[in-house]
Amino acid sequence: MAYSVLVRLLALVLAAGMLLLVACQREVESPATDGGFSALPLSAPAPADNPSSPAKLALGRALFWDPVLSAGRDVSCASCHHPASGYADGLDLAVGVNGQGLGSARHFRSPNTIPFGQRNTPTLLNVAFNGIAPDGTCQPAAAPMFWDERARSLESQALRPLLALEEMRGPVWTKAGALDSIVARLRGIAEYGPLFKAAFGDDAAIDSINLGRALACFERSLMNADTPFDQYLRGDKSALSAEQQRGLTAFVQSGCAKCHTGPMLSDYQTHVLGVVDNEKNVASDAGQGGSYAFRTPSLRNLAATAPYMHSGKLANLPAVLRFYDPGRGQAPPLNAHVTRSQRDPLLPTRVTDPEAIIAFLGALNSSSFDKTVPARVPSGLPVGGNL
Repeated sequence: MAYSVLVRLLALVLAAGMLLLVACQREVESPATDGGFSALPLSAPAPADNPSSPAKLALGRALFWDPVLSAGRDVSCASCHHPASGYADGLDLAVGVNGQGLGSARHFRSPNTIPFGQRNTPTLLNVAFNGIAPDGTCQPAAAPMFWDERARSLESQALRPLLALEEMRGPVWTKAGALDSIVARLRGIAEYGPLFKAAFGDDAAIDSINLGRALACFERSLMNADTPFDQYLRGDKSALSAEQQRGLTAFVQSGCAKCHTGPMLSDYQTHVLGVVDNEKNVASDAGQGGSYAFRTPSLRNLAATAPYMHSGKLANLPAVLRFYDPGRGQAPPLNAHVTRSQRDPLLPTRVTDPEAIIAFLGALNSSSFDKTVPARVPSGLPVGGNL
């Protein structure tokens, strides 16, 4: 009798072992996708008071590339958001007013008294989906913008760089008078009148509201929703390599998906990470409400947006993963103004298989986005400014 009991116990142990083996094999073959991921929608919603149209998009594109919006007529939106740099700039901190050059080669002309931009330039690709929920729903009129979420909607965001001294305003105009000065310039350019009428109607005014709406309409068109990861999530399991699928599993298991989730791989919440300040800033950047919290960035098309984090102080993806897992190699320094107890408890503490994670992040990139550079702009100034 004892012998038969032993045999049955042995059989149960063997069966459990086989189940565990099969489960482990399935985990390797079918990576975990419980990070709240879903493919990006193929179209972006617009606010009810700013529906998209071809005429409005054409006007927005012209304004985006026209340096007439800057006080010195030398900086355009495209100066820091250029398609050659994935609609970012490849710099740690932006160089706007008094800048020269394109992408990572952009620099201040001499002499210079203009400060760097306070934070790293985010890409405009897929910015139409800021704030998107895991189920794919969007509220474009309330979409969070900037690293500290100080603006809601693209319509609001689009006007902010025009008011910033270091970005486009410069020292010539006051902040209070900048928009009026820009509108007066646009009204003095004959070609803009018909463009505004085509976009907003025969009685449309050339004013700051329609300026913001046109820029937002164009920015909303900058989509890239057909990456290998999107194809994978839509059912093509061959779209990711075996290493990328292993990296997806490691990404979830390491805790990265606690914040980098949903269609844009961002929870659109702010978190205190303790990333070191950029020494180019005169004062420490205290983030949202002085809390040192910054918004979770999207990971889409991040191959074109290095260096990383709000201060641009992490040069590449290995450095980012070392930041989250300081036990792996030389960890980047932490912000002297943030204690360890202040750091967000959601932060990963151990990153598994970092090489595979980096391979997976490569599946979030695609070059299939609008790279059109207009041949001319209505002001007749150099397209894009001093590039």
